[in-house]
Amino acid sequence: MAIWSKRVFQDRINREIPLSTPLDELSFLVVDTETTGFAVGKDDRLIEVGAVPIVGLKVLENKTFQSYVNPKRDIPEIITNLTSINNKDVENAPDSLQVIEDLFAFAEEHGAHSMVGHYLTFDMQVLKHELRRADIKFQPPPSVDTLDLLSYLVPTWELKDLEYYAVVFETRIFERHSALGDALTTAYLFCELCERVQERGKHTWGDLLALSPVR
Repeated sequence: MAIWSKRVFQDRINREIPLSTPLDELSFLVVDTETTGFAVGKDDRLIEVGAVPIVGLKVLENKTFQSYVNPKRDIPEIITNLTSINNKDVENAPDSLQVIEDLFAFAEEHGAHSMVGHYLTFDMQVLKHELRRADIKFQPPPSVDTLDLLSYLVPTWELKDLEYYAVVFETRIFERHSALGDALTTAYLFCELCERVQERGKHTWGDLLALSPVR
């Protein structure tokens, strides 16, 4: 009897980077997702992906990725009110597998060494469950979560909204609850946080990974 195993998604993230590499020599891809709800392991689905590269701790604001995703289900009114994404916006959009493939092709194009996000754990779970529906195994790429950097820099703070941190650290704020807008907001916050961790003697890729351990 044949034994079948799931296909493994090839994310094409550049892992050939020494841990001693300075932060300003790295390339990152900041990612954000929008979904029909938070139960992504059950019925909720991906509806938008946004991403922006960071090279040399500079946000490449003129080179971004954005795509709606057809969730193959209705978008709840509460989500439309929050994100402004409605059923008409996604009815002719590509499916999740195509968008995820396009996202990682974009990451490869910009030589990304790592994904970055604000509460990135959720976004990676979204991608994992979407691929699982296609019987594809997803091994999360090297990743850094801004929440971990914030926990290191200001450990007494309670968990707050992305916009709150952007205001406190005086970084740019883009359209909220838009995947690309939140990715851009996160990107500028991340660059500021990297500057701050460098001031504390954390200058390398290995230092950054130690601050944001894989979950």
